[in-house]
Amino acid sequence: MHNLTDIILTVTNPARVIATVIVVIIILVVLVLFLLALKFFRLWLQARLSRADVKFSELIGMWLRKVDTRTIVLSKITAIQAALTLTTRDLESHYLAGGRVPNVVRALVAANRANIDLSLKTATAIDLAGRDILDAVQTSVNPKVIDCPDPAKSRGTIDAVAQDGIQLKAKARVTVRANIERLIGGATQETIIARVGEGIVTTIGSAITYKSVLENPDDISKAVLSKGLDAGTAYEILSIDIADVDVGENVGAQLQAAQAEADMRRAKAEAEKRRAMAVAREQEMRALVVENESKVPLAIAEAFQKGNLGIMDYYRLKNIGADTSMRESIAKPKKKE
Repeated sequence: MHNLTDIILTVTNPARVIATVIVVIIILVVLVLFLLALKFFRLWLQARLSRADVKFSELIGMWLRKVDTRTIVLSKITAIQAALTLTTRDLESHYLAGGRVPNVVRALVAANRANIDLSLKTATAIDLAGRDILDAVQTSVNPKVIDCPDPAKSRGTIDAVAQDGIQLKAKARVTVRANIERLIGGATQETIIARVGEGIVTTIGSAITYKSVLENPDDISKAVLSKGLDAGTAYEILSIDIADVDVGENVGAQLQAAQAEADMRRAKAEAEKRRAMAVAREQEMRALVVENESKVPLAIAEAFQKGNLGIMDYYRLKNIGADTSMRESIAKPKKKE
């Protein structure tokens, strides 16, 4: 009898343990589901009331994939309220790719209200490329003004010199509108500023006189605008307005003065060269004279030996030399004490 009881207890105890484990697992599962329902109930209800089709399973899946569920749900609600057809999968995939989902949705809404043809694929591609798609759409609707040159990155004016040598300092304002089709791969506004600055310098440089530029500054705008400077950029130039033109330095006169100074220095150098050559020539001639004078006593001695020169002739020659020296000393002016 005792052995039978032990057998029954041995059989029933594992069953109780298994049942207990199952009950605990069920309780844990129910608790987890309850906590998840409590966590996502508000978002689910908000999406439900806004007619955005977001299921509990999708919320849990996004949570497991470490996706910001609130961002996705609120973005989809915004799209639904604006009558845009966007799926939760599209928004989630863009979020996982590192995109700015709210920015893209607001850009799509703004483009839809402004009747701008902008698809989700294009918007997400522009956003992933690092461009601000919302700012691009806003610029398409409301063109913006760009200062040329950029005051934060330059000295504040575009300096150019007319053909008469007068420097002009100009400031321009460029009104641009974003071109959505060329936003991917198109140059930024820095390129616009550089091209407009180059066009202003070229136009002023081709002017015969600075007065014509001051009289008709709009000619600069027309000439620069006609060059199609927005080619290959993400913007369309609507207008180029010259905000200010000031007269600078007389660069031509400064260059002429510098050239005259250089010419004077070159002339001085050439004169110094000629003087040095003359001095050298004089020294050379004096050396020849000294050399020849040193040969005179030898010639006289040779003349004595050969009998070609007598004593009286020699004294007569000495008298002529002394007389010449006396005349030279008399002719020289006296030095003032």
